[in-house]
Order: sequence, then C-alpha cells, then structure tokens
Amino acid sequence: MPTTVILEIPDWMCRPLQRKADRKGKRIDQIVMEWLGDAVKKEEDDPLLRMAGAFSSDVTDVGTAHDFYIGEELGRTHD
Repeated sequence: MPTTVILEIPDWMCRPLQRKADRKGKRIDQIVMEWLGDAVKKEEDDPLLRMAGAFSSDVTDVGTAHDFYIGEELGRTHD
C-alpha cells in the first residue's frame, strides 16, 4: 500500500525540478519519485552497504574519518 509524503521543497530545489519536469513532460512529483526510486535501488544493490553492521568495532567515526583509516592501513602494510 503506498504511503503519502508531503514535502516542502525550497525554491532553489524546486526551480530545477520544474525545468526538468517541463522538459520531460512530467509533473514534479513524478521526477522526485524517479529520483527516489533510483536512490533506493542503488542503496539496495550496494554490496558493501549490505555488510553494514556485520562487524563490531569500537571505531565510531568511520563515516567521517575513513580516508584517515585507509591511509593508516596503507602506511602500515606498504612500507
């Protein structure tokens, strides 16, 4: 069963959405649904994302410091 979501979209976002909708002969809500569908599909199809939460760790900042951790490991293993 579909769920109704009401969005308040700021003008800076709405104008390009409206232009895209006009070019494609669609409504803004149809463009937004296409984009949301693509985003959900990408997330569901991401093999690495499926592993999220599969390992336990005391590290809590991987999302913001992942470059540091990759560099740290490369430095340790490729001297």
